[in-house]
Amino acid sequence: MLDLSTKKCVPCSSKDMRPMTEQAANDLIPQVAGWNLVNEGGILKLNQSWKVKSFTKGLELFKLVADVAEAEGHHPDLHLVGWNNVTIEIWTHAVGGLTENDFILAAKINGLDIQSLLKRKAAASAAKK
Repeated sequence: MLDLSTKKCVPCSSKDMRPMTEQAANDLIPQVAGWNLVNEGGILKLNQSWKVKSFTKGLELFKLVADVAEAEGHHPDLHLVGWNNVTIEIWTHAVGGLTENDFILAAKINGLDIQSLLKRKAAASAAKK
């Protein structure tokens, strides 16, 4: 099985593209440590949350993620709640659910060096994943 972080997202413009089944998503979730599979109103999504050191560290995290997302042409939902709670949701809006692209993006986000942005306790926990 090819490492998801080495793959490239494909354009979502194909009318043939469909959301994956929950079983297919469950098969891929072990490849993206730290991400959760959630079902919101029948729409499967990936999400992960972090506690960052400060508001500006949250914005730095967004910038790192934005650079990866732009390179892949696949854009997650970014949330900064309060001053240090970051949550990222990934799903393919065009199909109303998950595609392999979402797991590829999650794997690439996992490859980012974000330890210096995270609160010490959160960073230690993330390093164990």
